[in-house]
Amino acid sequence: MSLETLSASKSFGGMLTKYKFKSAALGGLDAQFNLFLPANASQGKVPVLFYLAGLTCTEDNGTQKGGFLREAADEGIALIFPDTSPRGAGIEGEDDDWDFGTGAGFYLNATHPKYAKHYNMATHVTLELPQVIEAAGIPVDFTRQSIFGHSMGGHGALTLYLGALTNSPKTKQFRSASAFAPVANPTKCPWGQKAFKGYFQGGVEEAAANHDATEMISRIKDNVHILIDYGTGDNFYKQGQLLPENFLKAARDAGHDEVQVRVRPQDGYDHSYYFMSTFASDHVHFHANFLKA
Repeated sequence: MSLETLSASKSFGGMLTKYKFKSAALGGLDAQFNLFLPANASQGKVPVLFYLAGLTCTEDNGTQKGGFLREAADEGIALIFPDTSPRGAGIEGEDDDWDFGTGAGFYLNATHPKYAKHYNMATHVTLELPQVIEAAGIPVDFTRQSIFGHSMGGHGALTLYLGALTNSPKTKQFRSASAFAPVANPTKCPWGQKAFKGYFQGGVEEAAANHDATEMISRIKDNVHILIDYGTGDNFYKQGQLLPENFLKAARDAGHDEVQVRVRPQDGYDHSYYFMSTFASDHVHFHANFLKA
């Protein structure tokens, strides 16, 4: 699993590098990711923040349009930008729709036989990428990691964070999680239902316990550190794809107060990277509070 460097660009005193490697988690396919190292990484290992992008995106969207690099450089935090799905699996139908298959991996491990070999983005993000990066001697401290994302990637950030608190044995792999316009209750929205029916042999019912953040937060008793922003002008919010109020109600009902779970409606903002870049600094600084504690 040796890393091949595809490009490297200096930014805000640090270095943004695009890598490629053969991914075992994704069934032997080539996988690409971007990694930003701040300047202080030359002096030792730095904490890390994963960014998970949304539907139709790649590993490049967050680096080019998110507005995260300056803040990460200032805080001395590395950023990892995985892709959103396997690429080139050659599965019949995986390129038919924009909201399923290629570009739409939903950060889960598929159990349907058609997808189970390649669609293992949960393992790719949480286990494989840290292993590959550490093996390459890159100065990232994976004992201090957090995670955030947008839309489908917001779903991924929340579920991977909460999953580490619910799976046995419990771990606190990520110190905090945040999301921009996440798919917060996917078993109750069209995007999530379509994905779960396709990727899981047991469909939506199989997915609910471990892949729906609203279901998951309702069972969590540990302290959590979660920030969510969504725009009231977001058409996907208006169409019922995001359902952040469902997540907030489940969190409050489970005893998580506004210190543990903050859900902020942002007046008039849409689903785009213009919205995200507006609040990018809030999210990076939110995670820095925990990564540097």
